[in-house]
Amino acid sequence: MLYYLFQWLDQYDIPGAGMFAYTSFRSLMAVILALLISAIWGDRFINLLKRKQITEQQRDAKIDPFGVNKVGVPTMGGIIIIFAILIPCLLLGRLDNIYMILMLITTVWLGSLGFADDYIKTFKKDKEGLHGKFKIIGQVGLGLIVGLALYLSPQVVIRENIELQKPGGTVEVVHAAKEIKATQTTIPFLKSNNLDYADLVGFLGEHAQAAGWVIFVLVTIFVVTAVSNGANLNDGMDGMAAGNSAIIGLTLGILAYVSSHIEYAGYLNIMYIPGSEELVIFICAFIGAMVGFLWYNAYPAQVFMGDTGSLTIGGIIGVFAIVIHKELLIPILCGVFLVENVSVILQRVYYKVGKRHGRKQRLFKRTPIHDHFRTSMSIIEEGCTVVFQRPERLFHESKITVRFWIVTIVLAAITIITLKIR
Repeated sequence: MLYYLFQWLDQYDIPGAGMFAYTSFRSLMAVILALLISAIWGDRFINLLKRKQITEQQRDAKIDPFGVNKVGVPTMGGIIIIFAILIPCLLLGRLDNIYMILMLITTVWLGSLGFADDYIKTFKKDKEGLHGKFKIIGQVGLGLIVGLALYLSPQVVIRENIELQKPGGTVEVVHAAKEIKATQTTIPFLKSNNLDYADLVGFLGEHAQAAGWVIFVLVTIFVVTAVSNGANLNDGMDGMAAGNSAIIGLTLGILAYVSSHIEYAGYLNIMYIPGSEELVIFICAFIGAMVGFLWYNAYPAQVFMGDTGSLTIGGIIGVFAIVIHKELLIPILCGVFLVENVSVILQRVYYKVGKRHGRKQRLFKRTPIHDHFRTSMSIIEEGCTVVFQRPERLFHESKITVRFWIVTIVLAAITIITLKIR
């Protein structure tokens, strides 16, 4: 809204009005505003949650070797994150930009889904919360909306890279003059770094491009579902999900910025995505919201984000990677989320296989994997075998959280490096 106001004021040569035309200025303003909203308004909202007794049920009392009990801590703090993202974007973003629209829809959609889950847990006293099938339906529905919007919108175009051979054997990368709709995505570590989903079904001939979009929509659904669930599982220790998400958001912001800048995109030999500069505004608001929320969520937590926050931030990360055509970098960048997901799947499969043969068995002491490092063998049920019993020396959750942050920083660096290592 302010973008349009100052654009109008700039016509009358009002001093400073032209600043809103710069992506860098609006991005920095988005960070600051989101940080202030989450930090200042967050404190009042936490007090409101306490007065209304909207608190987390007791957890960790049995598994934590350091006696950490989390009783009476307010939950549904993800509402702080959602408002801290939406307000700066509505004020500073271009609301006619398809990428900004999709990110705002993602935030509200998954925020509502997570809120429903937290509401059932907190007010209906049902520990299971929203039934799993409804969560999947919501995530798949969002994936369909995003995938079809990217397919149908005329704003969603790219410029392909063209390599020109110059005298002396040197190669210059330039962008094609024509903007096209394409189902291409970036492949890490490969020199010919764009994969076209349509090429996977090239045998369909003239129908290959349409089938490529079908594959793209299916990939979108999978990425949104996997990343949102991964972030949800990662939200098990104070500051864990918020810190990891802020680091991932910063990396995605860098990728979006270079993709929206024709010179940087040409230098790095990645596709140029016109209009994606608005994504930088959004992701800066996201980072500011995460850091502001971390002020209260760091150990010992004064508030938990709940599914309202964790499902939202996971969905934002997944959709953001899709719209900048970097979804194949997700397994690297969100490696922590991937490991959390895989650990839970392996644990359940291994347990069910053992149960069929009358055995009590686990792969890990506890999952998601971050809980494995603070769980003692003494609480494992009698007669149950555990494959991975180490570490014997257990760690406080604050140390585990910081080490997971460090792992995410390393993975983020590797993700950015892949733009040049090909």
